[in-house]
Amino acid sequence: MIKITLPDNSVKEFEAGVTPLDVAKSISEGLARNTISAVVNDKQVETTTPITTDSTVQLLTWNDDLGKKAFWHSSAHLLAQAILEFYPNAKLTIGPAIEKGFYYDVDFGDESLSDKDFEKIEKKVLENAKKGSTFSLYPVSKEEALKVYADNPYKVELISNLNDGEITFVTHDDFTDLCRGGHIPNTSIVKAMKILNAAGAYWRGNENNPQLTRVYGISFPKQKDLTEYLELLEEAKKRDHRKLGKELGIFAFSEKVGQGLPLWLPKGAALRKKLENFLSEAQKKAGYEFVISPHIGAKELYVTSGHWDKYGADSFQPIKTPNEGEEFMLKPMNCPHHCEIYKTSQWSYRDLPKRYAEFGTVYRYEQSGELHGLTRVRGFTQDDAHLFCTPDQLMDEFKKTIDLVLYVFGSLGFADFTAQISLRDPENKEKYIGTDENWEKAENAIVTAATEKGLNTVTEYGEAAFYGPKLDFMVKDALGRKWQLGTIQVDYNLPERFDLWYTGNDGEKHRPVMIHRAPFGSMERFIAILIENTAGDFPLWLAPDQFIILPISEKYVDYAKKVSQLLENHDISGLIDDRNEKTGKKIRDAELKKIPFMIVVGENEENDGTISVRRRGEGDLGSMSIENFVTYFKEQSKTGFEFNA
Repeated sequence: MIKITLPDNSVKEFEAGVTPLDVAKSISEGLARNTISAVVNDKQVETTTPITTDSTVQLLTWNDDLGKKAFWHSSAHLLAQAILEFYPNAKLTIGPAIEKGFYYDVDFGDESLSDKDFEKIEKKVLENAKKGSTFSLYPVSKEEALKVYADNPYKVELISNLNDGEITFVTHDDFTDLCRGGHIPNTSIVKAMKILNAAGAYWRGNENNPQLTRVYGISFPKQKDLTEYLELLEEAKKRDHRKLGKELGIFAFSEKVGQGLPLWLPKGAALRKKLENFLSEAQKKAGYEFVISPHIGAKELYVTSGHWDKYGADSFQPIKTPNEGEEFMLKPMNCPHHCEIYKTSQWSYRDLPKRYAEFGTVYRYEQSGELHGLTRVRGFTQDDAHLFCTPDQLMDEFKKTIDLVLYVFGSLGFADFTAQISLRDPENKEKYIGTDENWEKAENAIVTAATEKGLNTVTEYGEAAFYGPKLDFMVKDALGRKWQLGTIQVDYNLPERFDLWYTGNDGEKHRPVMIHRAPFGSMERFIAILIENTAGDFPLWLAPDQFIILPISEKYVDYAKKVSQLLENHDISGLIDDRNEKTGKKIRDAELKKIPFMIVVGENEENDGTISVRRRGEGDLGSMSIENFVTYFKEQSKTGFEFNA
């Protein structure tokens, strides 16, 4: 008999060779019907996989993320099968599940795939799915696997990097593929499927390799789920920050300026400035000092920090000067500069913590195929800060930094988030710098602080920065999509590499601990997510134009200018629409521009010293004095959150 431990720590005994499906049946027939995958001893397997030793078992349904992963990975096999039926000369490569759905990278050779072909492939997928074919995983020798895929250089490359005993094939119906496993019981569970799009993708993400066609798809166990998802996609298109950014005049791109280098238009610059002022005020309260570092740095700076060894080959190439051997880099991150700022003085333990903040623009090379609006760019501004503290101050400073992130999120309407504790990969420590002792201290500090602040956390191994663990804030937007925005990191290593120190109360030199933090993450990505989350209806205090004055004729333009100046004196920003158009059209245009307040002025308003106010989405608020409107505006523009440093 073997012992099976379930997630609730209950233990059941079974004969050796029991399968996850057998375990599910022992609990209830309903659970057995809904179980589509399983995790045995931290490895995802099929429900028919025999278990021969004492094991931990987690049964997975569609409602589990890993259950969806198995469902979508299995659907990728169905997609590949259908593609080969129409394109028998195509060469398959890989087909993983992704956060929403799956893709399969295919070399179509001299043929091509267009959106006109999607429907026939979708029909074939569902036709094959109805057969209810079982997914069967079995081992294959390396020699045999290489023979099977002799005419497919992509699979041969994958197999060549594996050893005998590591290679498995999976078969369903008449289709076989190289695969590590993790499938649903049979194809009949897939009831709905849609090809979302096809795009170019380099083999293994390397632009020096052949370009393939990446076919994206999604599938569901019910047609209703697919219908709802497609409706969500339509809503996402309306909220796309690239579309709204153009319509609202926030940002633009220029081929002459270069890919991935956004141009901030006046309204976008105003939006950014308000965000910067908002965070700057909170940082002042929290005792931060503001610094500025240059846009380039000597290559040696990044050699010292370790960034050159880690990322140099994939970054922008060094800038050479007329002096032989002198090289600079476009600044890829701000932390080395801030280390050097710390070194400009000698510090005592009484001086710490030192908190340096900067809205620092950095530059990182991204392949052109990876660029996407403001969410993936080559030049971006981080709301960066680096705190240098004593080990005794670390916990308090880390918790205060969490408070700052929570204040930012609360003020901007990001209520649905998870704090991801990103730790080292314990199986691959060579990727990281520093001693085990320092890593353990840093990781323990993050776990303890997150627990004491009562955060909803998940732990991910292998997601740490190369110099230290992180607390990453994963935010869900209005459409349920997950984004990493804010981050806080504990670092014992850069202070060593830069030989940073302070004098302790014992008169000896001691290393400070460094905290890296960025509540927004980057201004570009944060604003992109903010645009999509709000659909361009920004919080009142943040709107680039908070009012627009609509004089009913040119006779009242001077009064409109007077009103505008009075409002600007109260830090309420806006503009005047003095076009020779009917007031109704001006109101409609202002609504489309998502301007919160429309202020109509004419003869009565000028004579009475008043304004007629409309609010977007609410309609006419009536006539009021300018003073009363200012009071009303100030009350309405409060965030509802106070930051107490």
